[in-house]
Amino acid sequence: MLRYPDISQTQIVFVYAGDIWIVDKEGGIAHNLSSPLGEETSPKFSPDGSRIAFTAQYDGNAEVYVLPSGGGSPKRITYHPMPEKVVDWYPDNKSLLIASSRESGRQRYAQFYQIPADGGLAEKLPVPYGEFGTLSPDMGKLAYTPSRGAMLNWKRYEGGMASDIWIFDINSLDSKRITDHPATDANPMWHGEKIYFLSDRGKAKRQNIWVYNTGDESTTQVTKFSEFDIYYPSIGPEDIVFQAGAKLYRMNLESEDPVKVEIRISTDLSTIQPRLTDASKTIQYWQISPDGKRAIIEARGDIFTVPAEHGYIRNLTRTSGIAERFPSWSPDGEHVAYWSDRTGEYELYIRPGDGSGEEEKLSKLGEGFRYFPYWSPDSKMIAYMDNTQQFYIYDIEAKKHSLVDFCPFLSHGAMQSFKPSWSNNSEWIAYSKQLGNRHSAVFLYNVKDGKLQQATSGYYSDFSPVFDTEGDYLYFFSNRSLSAVYSDLDQTWVYPNSTQIAIATLRKDVASPFAERNDEVSIKKDEDEDKEKGDKKDDKAGDKNEDKEKKNIEEDKDDAVDKKKEEEKALKIEFEGLESRVITLPEIAGNYGNLSAVKGQILYSQYPRSGSSGGSPSIRTWILEDREEKVIMEAAGS
Repeated sequence: MLRYPDISQTQIVFVYAGDIWIVDKEGGIAHNLSSPLGEETSPKFSPDGSRIAFTAQYDGNAEVYVLPSGGGSPKRITYHPMPEKVVDWYPDNKSLLIASSRESGRQRYAQFYQIPADGGLAEKLPVPYGEFGTLSPDMGKLAYTPSRGAMLNWKRYEGGMASDIWIFDINSLDSKRITDHPATDANPMWHGEKIYFLSDRGKAKRQNIWVYNTGDESTTQVTKFSEFDIYYPSIGPEDIVFQAGAKLYRMNLESEDPVKVEIRISTDLSTIQPRLTDASKTIQYWQISPDGKRAIIEARGDIFTVPAEHGYIRNLTRTSGIAERFPSWSPDGEHVAYWSDRTGEYELYIRPGDGSGEEEKLSKLGEGFRYFPYWSPDSKMIAYMDNTQQFYIYDIEAKKHSLVDFCPFLSHGAMQSFKPSWSNNSEWIAYSKQLGNRHSAVFLYNVKDGKLQQATSGYYSDFSPVFDTEGDYLYFFSNRSLSAVYSDLDQTWVYPNSTQIAIATLRKDVASPFAERNDEVSIKKDEDEDKEKGDKKDDKAGDKNEDKEKKNIEEDKDDAVDKKKEEEKALKIEFEGLESRVITLPEIAGNYGNLSAVKGQILYSQYPRSGSSGGSPSIRTWILEDREEKVIMEAAGS
């Protein structure tokens, strides 16, 4: 992708594959001006076109450099430990306008500095905040944006951080806001009496070029791209160059008609030549097989299985140029599910976990991104979250997607870590989502009838629900320990270490795991009396043994059938009064994660309490029968 373009009287400079390239402004074959190990960004031609200023990370930190536009050795201009970036040249060809947070007190915003193009001390401009700017031809005024605006990944954003364009008089120190729209206005470019800028205020809600006339103070839309946003516009003596999609466009300032610049990259493409790479350094996700004999791993876009002790590493996918993500082993051990962009968009696939057979495409979802697939215990369904915060279940036999719920307020990281819990009979699925008050509540969805029930009110924040294996309890985390700590600085209370492990009985007839217990003395019967009775029975039992054996065989068969029916019996959940049946473990409230359950036990990670010194995470278990916690492993978080 061709990025960060700038234009001079005759040439276009841009960044491709982290290096600076230059080409005639009409297009053609581009030539490489830089190829160091560090990455270069934001190249800017000097007003006379003889030099190029840019930002690079040659020595680890982002610093400003200048090199001749015909090629040569770059000269380092800045030497501050805070990141610095090129904003523009001064029209006199002698100085650079740069942005740096060196004196801002924090890294969230930058300020403007003037620094000689040949190197020297930087002089701070009297502007409190500054990210992008351009100087008037007489260098007396500065058009700028206080915030990053279009550089943020907030498309169609109209909140309080949407940037506007201001004009600052360097001599009188007066300022004036020239755009006042809910949309984002950014990247000002000064040319004569006009200030061109980027805005998504138009009908198509795409970033396009607009122009503000400093004479009559009118604002007009110039370009009308509707498919892709415009990025990185930069102005030259006669043209503006910008990126739209994967292409570069040049717009003459007189005609204001954008044309695509056809550019050919001449390179050996050494970075995409086949080579051996250690995939163990790029592991993204992993999961242990149901029997624990192998682990499945996503690394460098391929899916691998690794033996626990004996055997060899198996690459299941072997697809260069195709990314497979989020591998998940089916509970029966037969298949592996994952997302693949083989078609250009992420679709759901399964394939045999032993490496035999071909992969099978399950979905035709099209555009979008999907997250970790969670198999049902019977290996017949897969639950997943997509990038629109929609929670789905896919039925493999019916080949059908069912929408479970919309889960709002989730960031990419939250969707990535979203983890539902299936009931042992694959009939119910439990999960948590945020409500309007931003507290999380537990929800239960019945796969058979498609009904969704809210299990907890959201008065407390309840999250990460897990079914127990016997279908009697629902375990979850709950922030209901309110031990306030008063701040020494800002006169407010905070509530750290509020998380507890909660247990809800799913039916009224299920005894609480902390129900009162009472030991009674057992009564022993007389052994001689029992022996005499047993001898009399033995005399009559001989002739009936054969009949009993036959009967026992039939009963065993009936018991097996009854047991199977019992296992397939629907899990009954009584929602009325469920929250009133919630209790918490007596362990100290704190920071917990990774809740899971096995028969008779609750597993979880415990992290150091907020505000405590020292300590390390540990993996622990609560044993229901013993009513006590045991540490499984210290210094382990998951």
